[in-house]
Parts: sequence; C-alpha cells; structure tokens
Amino acid sequence: MTAASSFALSGLAALGRPAVMGVLNVTPDSFSDGGRFFSPEAAVARAASMAAEGADILDIGAESTRPYGGAKPVSEENEIARLAPVLPDVVKAGPPVSIDTMKAAVARWALAQGAAIVNDVWGLQRDPDMARVVADHAATIVIMHNRDRADPAIDIMADIAAFFSRSLDIAAAAGIALSRIALDPGIGFGKTPAQSLTALARLGELKRFALPLLVGASRKRFIDSVTPAPPERRLGGSIAAHLAAARRGAAIVRVHDVAETLQALKVAAAIARLECPT
Repeated sequence: MTAASSFALSGLAALGRPAVMGVLNVTPDSFSDGGRFFSPEAAVARAASMAAEGADILDIGAESTRPYGGAKPVSEENEIARLAPVLPDVVKAGPPVSIDTMKAAVARWALAQGAAIVNDVWGLQRDPDMARVVADHAATIVIMHNRDRADPAIDIMADIAAFFSRSLDIAAAAGIALSRIALDPGIGFGKTPAQSLTALARLGELKRFALPLLVGASRKRFIDSVTPAPPERRLGGSIAAHLAAARRGAAIVRVHDVAETLQALKVAAAIARLECPT
C-alpha cells in the first residue's frame, strides 16, 4: 500500500469555521474560468496565490465536469498529461492537495505525486476501480452526489441520501475508513436550479450521516436563476450560499475566490461566537 500525503478530516473542527478549498482548473473549458490557468505557469502561480490567500486545501482538476453541457470528455492519458507539469509544484505550494477526477487511473497517479484527497464527482459510482485506489492509498475521499440529468419531479434530498448510502456501501466494501470520507450534495450537478437551492436550504438533513459535509456553490448557475449574472460576476451569490451552508453545518466550502470567502467566513464565525443563546 502506498500512503497519500496526510490529510485528517478530524482536524477541521479546530478551524472554528469551514475549511476553504480553492479551485484550480487546468482546463480550457471550465464554466467559470476555462483557459485562464491552462498553462502550467499560470496554474502554478494561481496555486501559490490561493495558498497565500489562506486556502486550507487546493483542488486541482484537468477535465471540465460542468454540469449543464458542452464539456468535452478527456482521456485519462490526456488528463494526466495536463496535470504532470503542474501537480508536483502545486503539492509544494503548502496546503493539502485534492485531485478532482472521476477516473481511478488519474487518482492513482495523482496520489502517487503527493495528492491527499480524491474529489470524485460520481461518488465512487462511475469508475469501479476508484474505491480500491482510494483504499490502497489510505486517501481521503469526497463523495459527491450526481445524476446523468436533472429531474424536477423527484425529491432531491431523498435522491441525495439514497446515493450517499450506495456510495458508503461501496466505500465500506473497499475498506475505506469513515474517518476518511466527506460528503458533497453536488450543487448544480444533475439538479435544477430550484433543487440546488433546496439542497442548500436543507443541508442540515445530511448531518444524519455523521460525516463532514462539503459544499461547492461557487459561481454556480442557480445563482443566475435568482439574480441574473455571468459566472465571473457571481461572487456575492457564491458567498451568500457558502455562509448559508456554514450555518447549516458545512465543514468545507469549495470556492474560486479564496480571500473574499475566507474573510466572510471569519467575520461570520466571529459574530456567531458572540451571539446570545436563545
């Protein structure tokens, strides 16, 4: 067994606020910043910048998984080729590194390079080898809820809970310890904008799994459904969503704008510490 770099979910509580996971897209077609950090130099500089801004985790991905169409599939060979000139230097940036991939081969390679977390947008349910790779490397796994398409008729919270139960069965069968699992309701993935809002409003229902919750609402389309704006102008909505998630128990928020989000979380936490009990 090869151990990944160390990352303990149990240490998140000591922060007194949700951990901030900074997004690094090494892709030409991501929905919010496609192409901006596609060159190795730009990607490494962005990682260093987010680390300096206070990111607790860096999440690097080399295949766009934007949930509402247009993203081009990338082979595992090309995904690794995009990551190879970037990931070693990102690991050196300081914060623990998460690899955002749905492919077991890419996860295996990234963990061998020093990544500590696998962020799987299909929650161990797409690549049958993913759970074994995570277990073999003693890595942390983020299990995200997803669907092939949105269905406005379903109870989205029941669907999320059923998905998580299946994923946790897969994790248990592979020998992944519960202490190495976080759950992500997958805001924007296989959901209508209304369902994404519902998942945020009812996030507290997922506490029944007794596992850390990660929320990635940054620049997502549901914000546009409330207050129309292109992705690069959704900072206010992103912060509002992440503050709401923090109040409902999120342990990690995945964001594009590290400094601004961290400032908001710290101020909200300071205010919360002074609230009088009711």
